[in-house]
Amino acid sequence: MPVTTTSTTIAAGPVALDVVDLDGVRRFYLDALGLQQRSAAEGVVRLGTEERDLVVLHQAPGASPAPRNAGLFHLALLYPGRAELAEALLRLARAGSRLDGASDHLVSEALYLHDPEGNGIELYRDRPRDQWRHEPSGQVEMATIALDLQDLLGAARSDAPPAATPGETIMGHVHLQVADLAATRAFYVDLLGFDVATDSYPDALFLATGGYHHHVGTNVWRSRGLAAVPGARGLRHATLLLRDEAIREQVLERLRDAGAAIDASEDGAPVVRDPAGIGLRLALADDGAGRPASP
Repeated sequence: MPVTTTSTTIAAGPVALDVVDLDGVRRFYLDALGLQQRSAAEGVVRLGTEERDLVVLHQAPGASPAPRNAGLFHLALLYPGRAELAEALLRLARAGSRLDGASDHLVSEALYLHDPEGNGIELYRDRPRDQWRHEPSGQVEMATIALDLQDLLGAARSDAPPAATPGETIMGHVHLQVADLAATRAFYVDLLGFDVATDSYPDALFLATGGYHHHVGTNVWRSRGLAAVPGARGLRHATLLLRDEAIREQVLERLRDAGAAIDASEDGAPVVRDPAGIGLRLALADDGAGRPASP
């Protein structure tokens, strides 16, 4: 299925996590990733840049892990360029953080790791869109090739990386592990309004608007048939940023017509659950905690 939307109407926003060790996880995001603490109150810590929230930590004492059930595969921070990604790698090394992997995806270069409670993290930079290749169907061509870390480090502007993540850093996408790809496809495409960016990866589906390689990734690599566990440690909800109120109302109308239950988040934004039980907060791109709906 080729991409059909011509502009970005929905993109990824802040990711909310339920964590047991709030201070330990907070320190990791501050020290290893260079995020700033934007606020802290009543067991909730907001982390990001001066411009926007990126990760919101909620203290959840006693919450148990459910690593094989539907939930977060990884959150993905998009850096403004290759130099900034190289400096993020230096920052990780200086903090003593280890990578789980590093890949060239043709459209991007990516580093993979996890936080102290096992939440997956991707740090990446996009190649210019005019360098992306497309399948005859119109889908974006992606691959997984080993990334040359020494070559990446050569792009760093200094051996001493800045302490803070660049202000232009955004939540480029969120990758979810889901229970069923067919149900996921119907929900995210027919109800939320995403396009299929590519479905050529085995047991995975990548979704986007505006021709991006993906704003939402999904897979069943270890979660097939396993719904999200309420109250488990990990993903509380992912945020989808809708470009304007008219688009959000269109999405909500389709959800209501389909009989979806719509709740409200702490700030009043609508929250819906996908077929695997994953919470999705539907916010506006200019809500002050997000960003314009791009890339």
